[in-house]
Amino acid sequence: MSTTTDTVEAAPAEKPKHREISEREARQVAEAARETEWKLPSFVREMYLGRLRMDLIDPFPKSKKDDGERGREFLQKFEAFLKTVDGRALDREPGMPADVHAGLTALGAYGMKIPQEYGGLGLTQRTYTSALALAGSHSSTISSTLSAHQSIGVPQPLVVFGTEEQKRKYLPRLAQGAISGFALTESDVGSDPARMRCEAVLSDDGSEYVLNGTKLWCTNAPLAELLVVMARTPSGDGSPGKITAFIVEMGWDGVEVTHRCSFMGLPGIENGVVSFKNVRIPVENRLLEEGRGLKLALVTLNTGRLAIPVTCAAAGKWCLQVVREWATVRTQWGAPIGKHEAVAHMISSIASDTFAMEAVADLGVALADNGKFDLRLEAAMGKLFNSEVGWRVADQTMQVRGGRGYETAESLEARGEAPIAVEQMLRSMRINRIFEGSSEIMRLFIAREAVDPHLRKAGAVADPDSALGDKAKDAVGLGVHMAGWIGKNLVGWSRKPSYGRYGELSGHIAFADRSSHRLARSIAMAMARYGAKLERRQAVLFRLVDIGAELFAMCASVVQATAKVQANPSDQSPIRLADLFCQRARQRIDDLFDDLFNDTDGDAYRLAQGVLKGEYTWLEKGIFPPPAPEGIER
Repeated sequence: MSTTTDTVEAAPAEKPKHREISEREARQVAEAARETEWKLPSFVREMYLGRLRMDLIDPFPKSKKDDGERGREFLQKFEAFLKTVDGRALDREPGMPADVHAGLTALGAYGMKIPQEYGGLGLTQRTYTSALALAGSHSSTISSTLSAHQSIGVPQPLVVFGTEEQKRKYLPRLAQGAISGFALTESDVGSDPARMRCEAVLSDDGSEYVLNGTKLWCTNAPLAELLVVMARTPSGDGSPGKITAFIVEMGWDGVEVTHRCSFMGLPGIENGVVSFKNVRIPVENRLLEEGRGLKLALVTLNTGRLAIPVTCAAAGKWCLQVVREWATVRTQWGAPIGKHEAVAHMISSIASDTFAMEAVADLGVALADNGKFDLRLEAAMGKLFNSEVGWRVADQTMQVRGGRGYETAESLEARGEAPIAVEQMLRSMRINRIFEGSSEIMRLFIAREAVDPHLRKAGAVADPDSALGDKAKDAVGLGVHMAGWIGKNLVGWSRKPSYGRYGELSGHIAFADRSSHRLARSIAMAMARYGAKLERRQAVLFRLVDIGAELFAMCASVVQATAKVQANPSDQSPIRLADLFCQRARQRIDDLFDDLFNDTDGDAYRLAQGVLKGEYTWLEKGIFPPPAPEGIER
């Protein structure tokens, strides 16, 4: 039975012994889960190939369905309901009050993404993410609960991969408020699934699996009725087995929430450690075939990640309103602080960055709703860009608010000031750079796809186990490929007349066009310079990815601004926002290109290895040391 405890925690179970996973095995597991085919177009993929396909995103693709008035009516009811909820009180401690849960259920909020034929609302991604944006700016508890339930919980993989029997069994229940979550992470498993220990063994008669293991950081687990659980399914040949996905009922015998986790931010979030002890799962509750769990997880996260760019953009809007109003009424040195250039520059950055975040989020949602694009890179890029920029915006907002930004809303209110919770917003924003794929993992994922065309040509050169003769033969072919690639991407330096439709923003798209060629050349040069070792040169790869992220945001911003001005020619403010963002993005891009093969990378790496060897422990003297992590003896 699923249980929680606030006062007594279960004794930690002894970790099962497992063999160490080699780097090669870990990479093989990750590679096996990759989607290797590109059946649908991708703007970001084309950009890394040196082709700026503005026709793919201008105008933003139309949705294959339109919930129209039905969607607008839902959002109006949803906003009206949120106004009845004390968001600050709800976010103070974990737990979803029964009346709030009942209200969300009555609205159908738990079934926004579930098709109507299964009892859900069947709303578009745009309406769904608009609801999350509304909720996130009022209560992170409601937003995180709904997002974890529908973006990565049971409904999404069930809709995409479930059998008809599974859908009819579970989707109506989920739409009516049965909260769900997703269980992948373990204490030793983050971005490296090869180390997974959770195991589901098929019974002799083939009717059920017996699940054992522990999962960490399962959002919604203390509230949930259902989880998607990833576990290994041993094949009987002595190998650890491939990873398979299951629908697990939290009420089954052997399922227990052993600890409720609390975090720096999102104080109202329900998140826990879940233990599985001889849990019997009917074979009918397996999602897809054995061994396809990671593919299911990756596809689920592709669309699941789209919620983060939207909520980051919404947080940017909240920040913009805070600084606009505060910088108008707060006076220092005889003038409102917004008149001082240092503060004015922060305000302009918050405004232009928020515009860019909204453009990136809107584009991702449009691609998803259209259904005719491969958005694995766009989703990862949107998550990376908006989570990083959103953090920058939050930090600048606190700086503008000063001491009042650092003070809690409760303290401000107690002494008679407006309870503007900047410090809580900052703490809660920080997780966006970590969960559902950290910024580093997003960069590695995007980089892997960016260099894939060259790795395919590399053949044996990229395989450390290949014979020397094969390496030499394929190295010749790789050299010819690289030379032709670089030569092909020397073109594209003129301003194309077709960009004239962007008016005064046309120069930014021309810059993006030139830069996409330069980016493609740079990837090829990096591959030629480092060969198969490029995958270890993460500083270089990350700069290449960050260049692409800035270009992606520039293009989205220009298209968004142009469309807004065409719809309302009397308001030129979108052009000014896009223009400033693009000017600053171009500076960042030029700096990244200039530093691409930075000579200090090697020095930085060697120094870090020296730190790990204890060569700089003298620098740690004179403090009370923190607790030692497991595996460290002092």
